[in-house]
Amino acid sequence: MELSQAIETLARSDSLVYVIAGVIAIVAIVFTTTGKVLRVHAGERTKREIAAYIAEGSMTPEQGERLLKAGKKYS
Repeated sequence: MELSQAIETLARSDSLVYVIAGVIAIVAIVFTTTGKVLRVHAGERTKREIAAYIAEGSMTPEQGERLLKAGKKYS
């Protein structure tokens, strides 16, 4: 069966609604997962930057701790 025949058969059948719903569900899952990964990555980058500021002495450990605690309110 060629691709055009498969698409034509699918378009004429009742299962088209289920296929579209499945595609929408997969796209939603991919976008949600990507968003979560990006948020976690940004949080880890922030922790590394705060640790670097503490290590170079431009920030005290207490200031860094306060910054990290303040960020938890919004995550």
